[in-house]
Amino acid sequence: MPWLGDSLLTGNGHKWARTRRLLTPAFHFDILKPYVRVYQSCTKELVTNWKKLALSKEPFDVFSSISLLTLDIMLRSTCSFKSNCQTEKTHSPYVAAVYELSHLATERMLFSPAYFDWVYALMPSKWRYDRACRLVHKFSMDVIKERRSALADLHAKGETDVLKGDKKRKYIDFIDILLEARDDDGSGLTDEEIRAEVDTFMFEGHDTTASGITWTLYNLARYPEHQQKCREEVDAAFEDGDELSWETVKGFTYLKYCIKESLRLFPPVPIIVRTLAEDTKFEDYTLPKGAWISSNIYGVHHSPEIWEDPEAFDPLRFAPENAKDRHTHAFVPFSAGPRNCIGQEFALNEEKVVLAYILRNFEISLPDDERKNVTKLFALILRPKGGLYLQLKPRNI
Repeated sequence: MPWLGDSLLTGNGHKWARTRRLLTPAFHFDILKPYVRVYQSCTKELVTNWKKLALSKEPFDVFSSISLLTLDIMLRSTCSFKSNCQTEKTHSPYVAAVYELSHLATERMLFSPAYFDWVYALMPSKWRYDRACRLVHKFSMDVIKERRSALADLHAKGETDVLKGDKKRKYIDFIDILLEARDDDGSGLTDEEIRAEVDTFMFEGHDTTASGITWTLYNLARYPEHQQKCREEVDAAFEDGDELSWETVKGFTYLKYCIKESLRLFPPVPIIVRTLAEDTKFEDYTLPKGAWISSNIYGVHHSPEIWEDPEAFDPLRFAPENAKDRHTHAFVPFSAGPRNCIGQEFALNEEKVVLAYILRNFEISLPDDERKNVTKLFALILRPKGGLYLQLKPRNI
């Protein structure tokens, strides 16, 4: 995938292992804590927009605006770029290009002949893809060069820890962490390597999280009793003010259960593919080195051999007493093993904050016709086909 280059998602071997090692500190709890403020700031814009839409008392598609919200969060977290993508009717060229690349990647996956590069090269989509790719790469490289220069200035002023030296900033964005990452021998990542990771964060971090939030809202709208339990937990957290702390977010227990049960029923990435690094014995078969192996996460999450009544929405499956004897690979929305999703804590906390603000401000329900019409679209990302239309009633708080 030219957009992402040789990144944590697409790379392998020693280069992948080195990149994973250098990136891991970026997702330490101490780095993630300040991002709660980013989640809140962006979600407040969503709430303001939804209050205006709710005045009509008509259902509206929540998936499209949640997708813009998660993109907004990723842009601010990755490179401190305030895009205004939630409020501007005309998106910036970069935001439009990221959207187009995500759309074209899904489109190519759904049209099987386009799997072959020579076929795709003949399609108009290939020209659009290349154009958007050039724009995104240029934007990322410009930001990287700008931040590298700013960090060099801090080093020149004698700052030994430049990530703490910029007192004006309330959080450290991912680009700065990647720029400062060093091996034991002092070598770091090149601009091209950093660009690949930034583009990967944008790709992996906004559509997947938007899917997770949307399907959780769908389940909470279908089951008002679970929605109310989450709301009681959320209201208690807001008793001391209109801001959430990291500790408060970590304490959302029932909301976490509902998010996880939604990720089980609707895993954002329903299928993942791995390439075997060596011949692998599996029962009576030998799978050859280089073979592509697909793992059906959706199938695992819906298997009656693993889950009792697998189609039921039961958040208490994830209560400690019910989960303690479950196989560690029964629930894998973020994959598993050494190549699991490095940003899963970032995503889970983002989902908690977004859902908390939505439940704090609205009662949500499904229109009668939507109960029958919601269809799952299986592609790179599992999303509701045609969006998800919900009825929102603002609360008096």
